[in-house]
Amino acid sequence: MNSIKREIAAVFDELADALETGQFGRRVRVAVIGIGSEQGEANVMAGCVQAAARGIDIIYLGTRKHERVRTIELDCAEDAFDKMEQLLASGEADAAVAMHYPFPIGVSTVGRTATPATGKNIYLATTTGTTSTDRVEALVMNAIAGIATAKADGIDSPSVGILNLDGARQAEIILKTLRDNGYPVCFAASSRADGGAIMRGNDILRASQDVLVLDSLTGNAVIKMLSSFTSGGSYETVGAGYGPGVGEKMSGVVMIISRASGAPVIASAIEFAASLIRGGLASVYAQELALARKAGLDSLLNERRGGSPPKPHAKEAAAPPSEVVTASIEGIDVLDLEEAVRLLWSRSIYAESGMGCTGPIIRVSAANKENARTVLREGGFIGG
Repeated sequence: MNSIKREIAAVFDELADALETGQFGRRVRVAVIGIGSEQGEANVMAGCVQAAARGIDIIYLGTRKHERVRTIELDCAEDAFDKMEQLLASGEADAAVAMHYPFPIGVSTVGRTATPATGKNIYLATTTGTTSTDRVEALVMNAIAGIATAKADGIDSPSVGILNLDGARQAEIILKTLRDNGYPVCFAASSRADGGAIMRGNDILRASQDVLVLDSLTGNAVIKMLSSFTSGGSYETVGAGYGPGVGEKMSGVVMIISRASGAPVIASAIEFAASLIRGGLASVYAQELALARKAGLDSLLNERRGGSPPKPHAKEAAAPPSEVVTASIEGIDVLDLEEAVRLLWSRSIYAESGMGCTGPIIRVSAANKENARTVLREGGFIGG
């Protein structure tokens, strides 16, 4: 009889939580490692308590206790990490939040944080980990991971922008080819006057895009600055941390926070984890990857790696007679700039490399601009 009463009480507790939080069904269980925070375990526990009050079951791994949180007492970071892995493997925890995790090559984290100009969340793809050892391939795969994460978090058609970095233009060409082949990428438009999907620093602050594609090292610096700007860098106050590891080699949801993360960020990271569990991040990513592959992802990346011979470019072409260059062509990756110039020389088009306000440019005469664009497009240096 007592067991029946306990089961009935548990049902009513779940109903009460559902009415309070608007979330029906079994509560998500998140394991959180508290040992190792630069802000102390009390700070981590405070974030756990905030998340627990919002309808998430917390399994705290550390030495602190609270009536709303289940604690497994551990005083060693290595033991806590091992216990976290056990909880995930057994299904006792649906997701985990930790200050580090040894993600394999091919897995990177997608962070989420609010932007100072608008308060709108953006997804930084990515912030830790290594998606690929090839920079351009990594940016393309980061975009897919960012789209999947945003969708699992409730954004139906996230807009995608690529930060103006080395490799951005080549990644843009591949992503636009995937779009033209049927992969539904929704490109953002820069808030600057010239628009386009290549984002500048202004766009980060304004949240011109839902998903910002960038390499992990840059993403790590960006999320650190956005999350701890108001504290001078000593305490992260904004955002949901560095996000979940996303990739084919990742089946569960493991969220990364910083040792400098404050209680509000830790609470948001836990809620982010719960949202991604409910949204089925792993299956959403698998669906996105399948769509991209159907649109030719593997062949495009294989060509990028050298699996298919590239179109021949003139390596040693001599410059044709010089002329006044008043027109500029954007969209060339900085790593390809000089090769693009030599290709134009080989077609008897005088060109010079340069750097404009939005990045690398090719300078040609006004009369040769359209012809030069055609040559560069056919050579794979710019998109359509």
